[in-house]
Amino acid sequence: MKWKSGLAIAAVVAALVGGAAMFKLLAPENYGLPQIEVLDPGPTGVRLEEAGLFGNYYPATGDGPHPGILLLGGSEGGLGRGVKHMALALQRDGFSVLQLAYFGAPGTPDSLERIPLELFDRGLAWLGGQPDVDAQRLALVGGSKGAEAVLLVATRHPELRAVVAGMPTSVAWNGINWRRGGQSNSSSWTSGGEDVPTMPYSSWNQAEGVISVYRSVEDPDQSAAAERAAIPIERARAATMLVCGEAETMWPACPMSRAVAARAADRGGPNVHVLAYADAGHLVFGPPISRDEPFYQRLDMLGGTVEGNAAARADGWPRIVAFLRETTTPSHVTSAQLNGIVEPIRSVP
Repeated sequence: MKWKSGLAIAAVVAALVGGAAMFKLLAPENYGLPQIEVLDPGPTGVRLEEAGLFGNYYPATGDGPHPGILLLGGSEGGLGRGVKHMALALQRDGFSVLQLAYFGAPGTPDSLERIPLELFDRGLAWLGGQPDVDAQRLALVGGSKGAEAVLLVATRHPELRAVVAGMPTSVAWNGINWRRGGQSNSSSWTSGGEDVPTMPYSSWNQAEGVISVYRSVEDPDQSAAAERAAIPIERARAATMLVCGEAETMWPACPMSRAVAARAADRGGPNVHVLAYADAGHLVFGPPISRDEPFYQRLDMLGGTVEGNAAARADGWPRIVAFLRETTTPSHVTSAQLNGIVEPIRSVP
């Protein structure tokens, strides 16, 4: 399969993070999608199969040691093309990147259910132990369900320098099992063998669509449940960037991003910078896509317009790279410097 069509497939599958009644509507077979991809790393990477880990490692070139990034995909599972594309872009920008599989790959669960957060702890330890990586300059990057994971993992690792989460959530949600139509009664994650508490879904609203089942997180009557399931961002110390589209139709990523930022500010957490794009949706996150790519015209499929999503990616990706560079430099970075890099955006011309 060519990379162009592969990127489109990965982008679609990465968005399938739903719950309750809409799962049957979003099942991969309804999109004519293939099974989970587990791609080879290619000429600039190496396969990792050790210490209970499975992934592709993309070491930076040139004199090191380099900053290291643990990169997580979403509910597409395996080692897909969209996340590989991101890994290669980060590698070219001087980062050593571990694209880690957490389900749908050899040695990992078949479904996104009860994934031990300790798996990501081991991934960070392995990455920090590589001779080309500076273990004091580690960061996390993830999108959608991968964003949920990296925010949870950041609360366990105060030594991390930076976290970038695209289309994130402020709470943990139940997992996904396509063999049961997508629904799962289990948490997506465990810690110490126990399920991470999750947010209950709202009822399906046909008029609003998929995002309706996630509206519970915005319901004042569900505030106690939201607190139980909340990601305790105040335990993290890494500078954090959240990227979202205000026109999102998958889940309310921008309201949840603002909830993360507010919680961090109220409870003494890390600096949280939100890049919110008015005319973008669930495909807001990642390297730019040129107009001649076939998938360009489908950028609006999960909210926003084609032009709005394309402009958000073109504007946001350089900001993400600059943020990662500045936060993982050996020297101290001031808040003023970070604010200059990641000044929140509400719209893109």
